[in-house]
Amino acid sequence: MAARREFMHTLGLFGLSLPVISKALARQQSYTPSGAGQPLILCSRDEYWAKKVLPPAWAAFSASGNILDGIEVGGNVCELDPEDTSVGYGGLPDENGIVTLDASMMYGPTHKCGSVAALENIKKACSVARLVMERTDHAMIVGAGALSFAKAHGFPEENLLTEQSRLTWLEWKENLSNEDDWLPPADKDYYKKLRKRGTINVLGMGNEGEVAGLTTTSGLFGKIHGRVGDSPIIGAGLYVDNEVGAAGATGRGEELIRTCGSFLLVEKMRAGKSPQVACEEVIERIFYVNKGKDQVNFNVKMVAFNKDGDVGVASIMSEEGTSPYASIITAQGLQPVPGKVMK
Repeated sequence: MAARREFMHTLGLFGLSLPVISKALARQQSYTPSGAGQPLILCSRDEYWAKKVLPPAWAAFSASGNILDGIEVGGNVCELDPEDTSVGYGGLPDENGIVTLDASMMYGPTHKCGSVAALENIKKACSVARLVMERTDHAMIVGAGALSFAKAHGFPEENLLTEQSRLTWLEWKENLSNEDDWLPPADKDYYKKLRKRGTINVLGMGNEGEVAGLTTTSGLFGKIHGRVGDSPIIGAGLYVDNEVGAAGATGRGEELIRTCGSFLLVEKMRAGKSPQVACEEVIERIFYVNKGKDQVNFNVKMVAFNKDGDVGVASIMSEEGTSPYASIITAQGLQPVPGKVMK
């Protein structure tokens, strides 16, 4: 607080008004990329995945001028990549060995949104969510209905379970307890396979300041069949507002549903909070509803940007021992964005 007062006093000496000071504080607390305020695309991953996701997303946006095209292509990169075991093809399955996908998309200028949940056998879940948004007057289609809708629009029905994901699921099932009938090979030590990445948000701002976003995931590994997380729920895993900016979430979906995490983040930015402060305050809200950070043993990560192009990132826990990262791409190129660990 002392540093904040000193900073405000210094700005005041230059005759700057309170609104100008507030804006300067927001920029001080958030990451301001080169090219801020201009078109950008953000993904909720570090530089390794960003190098896969963001260049094709930017190319698609540049070709059409439509920010929805850009974010959709970015989401498709992970959905089609079998190395990504948390999204689309190759995603880790539920307790029955079935891969089910959740995805959502939202467009700021119209506030329209679309999502699919518990979708089976379709790789590009976020593309189906876009069609729900653009080609129906519904907000969400689930299960068999979502599959029928996707097939009606020409999406091929395909097996999403890769051999790697099947073996991971089988090893998990074999080690659920020492009292069931599933046993691992006698010569193989069991170790819990944790996903290195989970879910992905792709958020963007177009040439005229139009804001859009998507979230896509294969959900919680080993979940009860039919479980739906935050990713297809507008306001939980994704929210955008054309006057404010965009927010997305990854991690424990149940916590994001009960805190309306992404909507809360956007509303905090609307009230004048910087993206970084807003991300951190949503994490603090999750601590509050769980009666303290010491009671929290799961991870949630929040990412956001505002209309000025400032970016925020915060997570409950570190990612593989490091601070959380998001990444953005602008006309100036790809830039990793460091965040803050809150526990």
